[in-house]
Amino acid sequence: MKAPVMQKGSTAGPATVGREAITRTHELIRPHIRRTPVIEVDGADFSLDGIRIVLKLELLQHAGSFKTRGAFANLLTRDIPKAGVVAASGGNHGAAVAFAARKLGKPARIFVPAVATLEKQERIRRCGADLVVIGDRYVEALAASEEWAAQSGALRIHAYDQPETLLGQGTVGLEFEEQNPRIDTLLVAVGGGGLIGGIAAWYGGRIKVVGVEPEAAPTLAKALAAGHPVDTETGGIAADSLAAKRVGDLMFPIAQAHVESVRLVPDEAITLAQKALWTTLRIVAEPGGAAALAAILWHRYQAKPGERVGVLVCGGNTAVAFGGA
Repeated sequence: MKAPVMQKGSTAGPATVGREAITRTHELIRPHIRRTPVIEVDGADFSLDGIRIVLKLELLQHAGSFKTRGAFANLLTRDIPKAGVVAASGGNHGAAVAFAARKLGKPARIFVPAVATLEKQERIRRCGADLVVIGDRYVEALAASEEWAAQSGALRIHAYDQPETLLGQGTVGLEFEEQNPRIDTLLVAVGGGGLIGGIAAWYGGRIKVVGVEPEAAPTLAKALAAGHPVDTETGGIAADSLAAKRVGDLMFPIAQAHVESVRLVPDEAITLAQKALWTTLRIVAEPGGAAALAAILWHRYQAKPGERVGVLVCGGNTAVAFGGA
């Protein structure tokens, strides 16, 4: 019997996606996920004197990203029909749903746009899911997945605008606080907002949660400026993971309440952060996974002396390696 996390049909918001529900979700999915490690380094390792940087390495999660948490939260709390599950993804969510579905013995069909990297497409195939590559951007893959769900009866698992997804991603915050309770600020990359929404709901304003987006995909920044989710241009080096056309309706009130600000970074900063992770720590992160670090290396987030800055390295599904020392 599945343990209830939220009542079906409920609307997520600051009151319903909170610490109690996230704690219950973590208890449910814990046997199926990795408790990813945290490493604390002197800021001087990245030429940032006087601060501490605390990195949570969620790229070491099953299927290569934090998305596996939300995938298991969905599959373990919702009734799965014979047709199985369907998801649209830039790559990471699809890989996570495919992984969780295989582990739980459920069929899965994943729709991705052409922008999804070959590494992510191969990971989905290796998990045994049916892979459909369609369109140039996530929004086109999403439309195709919804059409398939209507035809087949498969259960939709949304990449970010789903209560169970928010609760699963919120368990990153729960673990981070247990592993390093003294951080002052947490930098989180933003695509559709499921990750930062879940994490911000967990912390509830007790630390600064700062979003980081590519300049080419300022989805949350524009939504906060407008006072509601709006369609936004998408593109850039991290387009396969941080280029949702608009943020989720469910996470937006959480962001309004608990996200301190959003910082925008250029593609050059993301590439710099990828190289810095490799040269300093021998960590190979995908562009979206390195975006949070880019904000502090590019000085879009200015840490105060003595500040302890948490950085979420959220994905590592890339075949790119960096040479040199």
